[in-house]
Amino acid sequence: MKIPFLNFADSHLQIKSELEAAFSNVLSYNWFVLGKELEAFETEYAVYNSVNSCIGVSNGLDALHLALRALGIGEGDEVIVPSNTYIATVLAVSYVGAKPVIVEPRLGTYNLNPDLVEAVITNRTKAIMPVHLYGQACEMTAIQQIAKKYNLFIVEDNAQAQGASYNGRITGSWGDANGTSFYPGKNLGALGDAGAVTTNDTEISRKIKMLRNYGSEKKYFNEVVGYNMRLDELQAAFLRVKLKRLKEWTNERMGIASLYNSELQGVGDLVLPQIAEGATHVYHLYVIRTKKRDALQQYLTDHGVGTVIHYPIPFHLQEAYVSMGYKKGDFPIAEEIASTCLSIPIWPGMNKSQVLYISKTLKKFYNN
Repeated sequence: MKIPFLNFADSHLQIKSELEAAFSNVLSYNWFVLGKELEAFETEYAVYNSVNSCIGVSNGLDALHLALRALGIGEGDEVIVPSNTYIATVLAVSYVGAKPVIVEPRLGTYNLNPDLVEAVITNRTKAIMPVHLYGQACEMTAIQQIAKKYNLFIVEDNAQAQGASYNGRITGSWGDANGTSFYPGKNLGALGDAGAVTTNDTEISRKIKMLRNYGSEKKYFNEVVGYNMRLDELQAAFLRVKLKRLKEWTNERMGIASLYNSELQGVGDLVLPQIAEGATHVYHLYVIRTKKRDALQQYLTDHGVGTVIHYPIPFHLQEAYVSMGYKKGDFPIAEEIASTCLSIPIWPGMNKSQVLYISKTLKKFYNN
């Protein structure tokens, strides 16, 4: 059996006619930037995320960048980030000239450990950037309490967890300004690059709308030095179609994860996903860990199963951040995750036989 790591065919086939209609609508009214499709999507996604405002932007990295910029974070400031995250989280901090201050995750959940945050706060700390990694919500109540205690902003990186929640409150609604990505592989994915900022603050929303559009609220009148970081009409139209199916597709992901959990419990040295009390997990990724990771990945490849390592090199060891002076061993939890984690297939449209084949192949690896 050949099972790719990710497959769009099943989910896109369900909505093919709707996507084609969305394309035709945009083509027919000949307005392609900052039009009615974007406005409608921003309204609908704000409602979905239980916030007052959504601002569509060009991608998830730009969303985080603009969120930090709108909050006035810049040179000399510090932003607390998890050691275990995709590089985009940290790049956004670098873009505004601030310093990323690293905090390790909980090994069980892979998310930022709130118990370690206060120890790194200084008089230059301006924000905490929790990343809801792999689809699981961070422990936001504790993070929010720390932010209030020290008068810090919260900027959620919600690129992987659209629809997850903590203590009943959805991710993307906790922070002062929060970035998300609609890269095609996300739970809510466009047919190209796209992203958004969510916020409950009217002034922050106004600033981000201005910053994404050349620093202008009125055409040819530029109040600040801005950017060209707009979400185009066509992607907004596609996202509107997909947003209607997000709950259904999330339930599918959770069902697949439940079957994996049942089939793989107690197999070899596999560490399965663990969920923090109060958190939900929407399984953007299903990540297992094993000390035999590389051999297991090769075995799965040989048996037709696609896998991905998220992420093989922690950002503190990336060449791009060598100037920070970190070395191997400085953040051992992130390094352990990087050397043992493996993401196995999970996508809407996977059937039971595929999940069982993958599970059976994993068991065979350990039996051998």
